[in-house]
Amino acid sequence: MTPHQVELVQASWEKVVPIAKDAADLFYGKLFELNPALRPLFHGDVEEQGKKLMQILTTVVRGLKQFDKLEMAVWQLGRRHVAYQISIQDFNTVAEALLWTLQQGLQQAFSAEVKQAWVEAYTIVAGVMQAGMEYEYANFDKWKAAQQ
Repeated sequence: MTPHQVELVQASWEKVVPIAKDAADLFYGKLFELNPALRPLFHGDVEEQGKKLMQILTTVVRGLKQFDKLEMAVWQLGRRHVAYQISIQDFNTVAEALLWTLQQGLQQAFSAEVKQAWVEAYTIVAGVMQAGMEYEYANFDKWKAAQQ
Protein backbone atom coordinates (compact mmCIF):
# COMPACT_ATOMS: atom_id res chain seq x y z
CA MET A 1 0.00 0.00 0.00
CA THR A 2 1.22 3.45 -0.78
CA PRO A 3 1.18 6.17 1.89
CA HIS A 4 -1.48 7.94 -0.18
CA GLN A 5 -3.69 4.83 -0.16
CA VAL A 6 -3.29 4.58 3.60
CA GLU A 7 -4.41 8.21 3.90
CA LEU A 8 -7.43 7.55 1.68
CA VAL A 9 -8.51 4.53 3.72
CA GLN A 10 -8.01 6.34 7.01
CA ALA A 11 -9.79 9.53 5.93
CA SER A 12 -12.74 7.62 4.48
CA TRP A 13 -13.03 5.41 7.57
CA GLU A 14 -13.24 8.46 9.83
CA LYS A 15 -16.41 9.37 7.90
CA VAL A 16 -17.83 5.93 8.70
CA VAL A 17 -17.04 5.99 12.43
CA PRO A 18 -19.96 8.33 13.30
CA ILE A 19 -22.38 5.94 11.54
CA ALA A 20 -20.70 2.75 12.77
CA LYS A 21 -23.89 1.08 14.01
CA ASP A 22 -25.69 1.70 10.72
CA ALA A 23 -22.62 0.57 8.79
CA ALA A 24 -22.45 -2.66 10.82
CA ASP A 25 -26.16 -3.30 10.18
CA LEU A 26 -25.67 -2.72 6.46
CA PHE A 27 -22.60 -4.93 6.40
CA TYR A 28 -24.20 -7.92 8.10
CA GLY A 29 -27.41 -7.51 6.12
CA LYS A 30 -25.42 -7.62 2.89
CA LEU A 31 -23.15 -10.43 4.11
CA PHE A 32 -26.11 -12.68 4.92
CA GLU A 33 -27.82 -11.72 1.66
CA LEU A 34 -24.71 -12.71 -0.30
CA ASN A 35 -24.24 -15.94 1.64
CA PRO A 36 -27.11 -17.00 3.92
CA ALA A 37 -25.06 -20.02 5.03
CA LEU A 38 -22.87 -17.63 7.06
CA ARG A 39 -25.74 -16.53 9.33
CA PRO A 40 -25.68 -19.62 11.59
CA LEU A 41 -21.96 -19.09 12.22
CA PHE A 42 -22.78 -15.91 14.14
CA HIS A 43 -24.06 -17.16 17.46
CA GLY A 44 -25.72 -14.64 19.70
CA ASP A 45 -26.30 -10.96 19.16
CA VAL A 46 -25.36 -9.71 15.68
CA GLU A 47 -25.59 -6.14 16.97
CA GLU A 48 -22.89 -6.91 19.54
CA GLN A 49 -20.83 -8.59 16.81
CA GLY A 50 -21.27 -5.42 14.73
CA LYS A 51 -19.80 -3.33 17.55
CA LYS A 52 -16.79 -5.66 17.73
CA LEU A 53 -16.33 -5.52 13.97
CA MET A 54 -16.38 -1.73 13.94
CA GLN A 55 -13.90 -1.58 16.84
CA ILE A 56 -11.52 -3.97 15.11
CA LEU A 57 -11.79 -2.14 11.80
CA THR A 58 -11.17 1.18 13.54
CA THR A 59 -8.07 -0.18 15.28
CA VAL A 60 -6.67 -1.72 12.10
CA VAL A 61 -7.44 1.26 9.87
CA ARG A 62 -5.98 3.75 12.32
CA GLY A 63 -2.91 1.53 12.64
CA LEU A 64 -2.22 1.03 8.94
CA LYS A 65 0.79 3.36 8.98
CA GLN A 66 2.43 1.01 11.47
CA PHE A 67 0.82 -2.26 10.44
CA ASP A 68 3.84 -4.22 11.65
CA LYS A 69 2.70 -3.41 15.20
CA LEU A 70 -0.76 -4.90 14.50
CA GLU A 71 0.29 -7.79 12.31
CA MET A 72 0.51 -10.36 15.10
CA ALA A 73 -2.96 -9.45 16.42
CA VAL A 74 -4.41 -9.70 12.89
CA TRP A 75 -2.68 -13.06 12.36
CA GLN A 76 -4.07 -14.34 15.68
CA LEU A 77 -7.52 -13.07 14.71
CA GLY A 78 -7.26 -15.26 11.63
CA ARG A 79 -6.38 -18.26 13.81
CA ARG A 80 -9.49 -17.62 15.92
CA HIS A 81 -11.63 -17.55 12.78
CA VAL A 82 -10.83 -21.22 12.20
CA ALA A 83 -12.74 -21.99 15.41
CA TYR A 84 -15.61 -19.84 14.11
CA GLN A 85 -15.78 -22.14 11.06
CA ILE A 86 -14.91 -19.36 8.64
CA SER A 87 -13.34 -20.56 5.40
CA ILE A 88 -10.79 -18.87 3.19
CA GLN A 89 -13.51 -18.51 0.52
CA ASP A 90 -15.65 -16.51 2.94
CA PHE A 91 -13.13 -13.66 2.76
CA ASN A 92 -14.34 -12.85 -0.77
CA THR A 93 -17.91 -12.50 0.48
CA VAL A 94 -16.74 -10.32 3.36
CA ALA A 95 -14.80 -8.13 0.91
CA GLU A 96 -17.85 -7.70 -1.29
CA ALA A 97 -20.07 -6.85 1.69
CA LEU A 98 -17.49 -4.41 3.08
CA LEU A 99 -16.98 -2.57 -0.20
CA TRP A 100 -20.75 -2.39 -0.72
CA THR A 101 -21.20 -1.03 2.82
CA LEU A 102 -18.53 1.61 2.27
CA GLN A 103 -20.22 2.62 -0.99
CA GLN A 104 -23.55 3.01 0.81
CA GLY A 105 -22.07 4.99 3.68
CA LEU A 106 -19.66 7.19 1.77
CA GLN A 107 -21.68 7.54 -1.43
CA GLN A 108 -19.91 9.96 -3.81
CA ALA A 109 -16.87 10.10 -1.51
CA PHE A 110 -16.28 6.42 -2.35
CA SER A 111 -14.40 7.19 -5.54
CA ALA A 112 -12.62 4.61 -7.68
CA GLU A 113 -9.35 5.69 -6.04
CA VAL A 114 -10.76 5.25 -2.52
CA LYS A 115 -12.23 1.88 -3.49
CA GLN A 116 -8.87 0.69 -4.84
CA ALA A 117 -7.17 1.80 -1.63
CA TRP A 118 -9.69 -0.22 0.37
CA VAL A 119 -9.14 -3.24 -1.86
CA GLU A 120 -5.40 -2.97 -1.18
CA ALA A 121 -5.91 -2.61 2.57
CA TYR A 122 -8.36 -5.50 2.73
CA THR A 123 -6.07 -7.70 0.65
CA ILE A 124 -3.22 -7.13 3.10
CA VAL A 125 -5.30 -7.65 6.24
CA ALA A 126 -7.16 -10.65 4.85
CA GLY A 127 -3.89 -12.16 3.66
CA VAL A 128 -2.41 -12.01 7.16
CA MET A 129 -5.60 -13.43 8.67
CA GLN A 130 -5.66 -16.23 6.11
CA ALA A 131 -2.01 -17.00 6.84
CA GLY A 132 -2.93 -17.34 10.49
CA MET A 133 -5.78 -19.66 9.58
CA GLU A 134 -3.61 -21.87 7.40
CA TYR A 135 -0.38 -22.05 9.41
CA GLU A 136 0.01 -25.38 11.14
CA TYR A 137 1.49 -23.93 14.33
CA ALA A 138 -0.06 -21.36 16.64
CA ASN A 139 3.19 -19.42 16.66
CA PHE A 140 3.27 -16.03 14.96
CA ASP A 141 7.04 -15.62 15.41
CA LYS A 142 7.73 -18.94 13.69
CA TRP A 143 5.40 -17.96 10.82
CA LYS A 144 6.97 -14.51 10.53
CA ALA A 145 10.49 -15.95 10.46
CA ALA A 146 9.44 -18.27 7.63
CA GLN A 147 8.28 -15.21 5.65
CA GLN A 148 11.71 -13.58 5.73
